Amino acid sequence: MFEDETRVLMILPRQLVDRARTLAGRTTTAMRLSVSLQIVFRALIDEGLKRPGDEALLANIGRQAQTVRRIRSESRRRPAALVIRRGRLTTSARKPS
Repeated sequence: MFEDETRVLMILPRQLVDRARTLAGRTTTAMRLSVSLQIVFRALIDEGLKRPGDEALLANIGRQAQTVRRIRSESRRRPAALVIRRGRLTTSARKPS
């Protein structure tokens, strides 16, 4: 479709995907064209990047960055993960061999 493209895997909250589906459905009805989630996400990213100084956009990015930082910090503080090794449940920081 595009001359220069890259594939990206995004993990999104279900509520966000549901809102994007709703937008795709409303757009499909209004334009009488098939609009996919991929089209909606591409448009939202493109429009968002056109407003680099928008306070709402910067606040959203900041909230997400803080959330990722908190999750990573909590995961480092957790005790070693439980691992099943040769049929027994043990605690280990290493992967089973």
